[in-house]
Amino acid sequence: MEYGSGGSGSGGDPLDPHQKKKRYHRHSAHQIQRLEAVFKECPHPDEKTRLQLSRELHLAPRQIKFWFQNRRTQMKAQHERQDNCALRAENDKIRCENIAIREALKNVICPSCGGPPDDSYFDEQKLRIENAQLKEELDKVSSIAAKYIGRPISQLPPVQPIHISSLDLSMSSFGGQGIVGPSLDLDLLPGSSSSNNNIPNLPFQTMSFTDMDKSLMADIAGNAMNELIRLLQSNEPLWIKSSSSSSSSSSSDGGGKLVDVLNVEAYDRIFPRGNTHLKNPNLRFEASRDSGVVIMNALALVDMLMDANKWVEMFPTIVSRARTVEVISSGILGGQSGALLLMHEELQILSPFVPTRQLHFLRFCQQIEQGSWAIVDVSYDFPPENHFGSSCKIHKFPSGCLIQDMPNGYSKVTWVEHCEVEEKEPVHRLFRDLINNGMSFGAERWLANLQRMCERYACLMVAGNSTRDLGGVMPSPEGKRSMMKLAERMVSNFCGSINPSNGHQWTTLSGLNNEFEVRATLHKSTDPGQPNGVVLSAATTIWLPIPPQNVFNFFRDERTRHQWDILSNQNPVQEVFHIANGSHPGNCISVLRAYNTSQNNRLILQESCIDSSGCLVVFSSVDLPQINIAMSGEDPSYIQLLPSGFTILPDGRPLPPLDQSVQGGAAAGEGASTSSDTTSRGGGGIGGGVVGGGSLLTVVLQILVSSLPSAKMSPESVNTVNNLISNTVHQIKAALNCSNAS
Repeated sequence: MEYGSGGSGSGGDPLDPHQKKKRYHRHSAHQIQRLEAVFKECPHPDEKTRLQLSRELHLAPRQIKFWFQNRRTQMKAQHERQDNCALRAENDKIRCENIAIREALKNVICPSCGGPPDDSYFDEQKLRIENAQLKEELDKVSSIAAKYIGRPISQLPPVQPIHISSLDLSMSSFGGQGIVGPSLDLDLLPGSSSSNNNIPNLPFQTMSFTDMDKSLMADIAGNAMNELIRLLQSNEPLWIKSSSSSSSSSSSDGGGKLVDVLNVEAYDRIFPRGNTHLKNPNLRFEASRDSGVVIMNALALVDMLMDANKWVEMFPTIVSRARTVEVISSGILGGQSGALLLMHEELQILSPFVPTRQLHFLRFCQQIEQGSWAIVDVSYDFPPENHFGSSCKIHKFPSGCLIQDMPNGYSKVTWVEHCEVEEKEPVHRLFRDLINNGMSFGAERWLANLQRMCERYACLMVAGNSTRDLGGVMPSPEGKRSMMKLAERMVSNFCGSINPSNGHQWTTLSGLNNEFEVRATLHKSTDPGQPNGVVLSAATTIWLPIPPQNVFNFFRDERTRHQWDILSNQNPVQEVFHIANGSHPGNCISVLRAYNTSQNNRLILQESCIDSSGCLVVFSSVDLPQINIAMSGEDPSYIQLLPSGFTILPDGRPLPPLDQSVQGGAAAGEGASTSSDTTSRGGGGIGGGVVGGGSLLTVVLQILVSSLPSAKMSPESVNTVNNLISNTVHQIKAALNCSNAS
């Protein structure tokens, strides 16, 4: 805004009628386009960003600030209008149903005598009770919506047709310019945090479900269970075999693991509601089935899957958060059979480049026969439908698993994943193939993680596991369990740092010449198991033309660690302690020591794991006395960890024919394992005609930038983390002979 002078002085009397009015400046199309682009990335820019925009667009900083305030107010008004339309539609639907019931009652006849019905059954009093119940439901919906949009909603008038004006339609477009309310700084309003993570918590604080709601949930869960059992027991033509290109390693004959993929046409014929994806071309259909044997008895496995906390512990690389919203039914005689839960979960791929998937679903457990259990998940949507502010909308059709007891404490698990996904924003180019082929959250990934974690739990319970000692002293069984729990917490913290629960969003850092994108976020650490202060997390994802197995072997080998670990100052590293926690030699916990350093009391705790869906290498610096505490079997909960590490995923690209492929072991770099059973198609150096079989490597580093809770991201911290990530990535590429990889 350009302000006119208020008289001869700089501060005129605001009540002076001769004072000139404010003149308003209309932004140019270029300025609006630039501001909209920044608003899409960050609706709440900091002062530095506003100053940068001010210089770039030749606008005053106050103009930039007011523009963003007005834009946020406009967005909130649009959301309120959409919520009001949804409530009006729901109210009209209930009203029409009530009218239809009244009309039907006029023509009803008695089935026994053929005459008019007994007035004692269809009397006016029963209609009044039903109307009161409908009004109670409407009041509940209005109360929930009022809490969500931040203001009370007035009672809707009696029967009125719904008309949406042209103004409403224009305002519903995010790109349209509509009437903007008064300038308000929404950051100062209570409960107006920019974090989308807090949105799903608002409706459930006072949520209560009536018997009618619970009866409806039970019907939905029962129908879903029937459909799941048919999906589990059917084969062709409902399921067709398909080679999985998402496996971290392919077989030596060039073929990936065969998994079952749902035949959409056959499914639509059997279950008519399955064709809803045809109505929206933006919906993507994901449905797969896989089966395998796990080391855990059926009853113990059912207990873990029906507990939200254990559900997260079982799948730390897939489920970032989960909780039970409501226990609809606690089961028969206190058992799990018949238990029905309403749950919320957040699913993730371990990279800041991929948004999380959030959904509410019903989880229903039923014992099919002796030693056989089925658990079904099905989406349950209830107002307000906000999709948690996520850029990915997901609806889960009946999915779940069949668990069958086997001898010697084993179980056979058949897993089905079936959902429809709508991406509101384009998928990042690096992950496009992996996500679009439906295997990123497919049944193979769930089952592979389940098998690996069950092996880990089995190793935790076995006392005589193969270990290498620290200082010539073999750890006790309690010490071994303590070390495994410490490593488990380290992996959990690492996975949580990629999608932090505090809602802090990743910020894209600049200064890397667009070679690869680095994102960073700050969070205050208050967990007694983490250093106190402000932690800066930074991450990037790159593509490597090498199979995930070979990249994983490179990071696991302590002989090649000096080639990429810049914190070790290129000093040799030796493994001094080792615990195997799975049948694969890569699934283990290690304690490493770097020699020829001034800090000989600093050790590196590392856990590595691999399955057919991907690999993980997580490490953290730990003091020798703290390792001794864990080795003695004491509680490791207060040992401070700040984990960093790598996630290695298959790129999801289609594999080339075997006779056109290039063996990937030669490109793995010095020290990487290249045995015949891990050789994969593709994965040669750049220029080798690689079509598939590559890896998506995500590098995550965390540093403690300040012990003060009010610290902010300074230019020095940005430069430090930029240099750390950049140097680490360059050294990894150089060691793997793929410096030109993107």
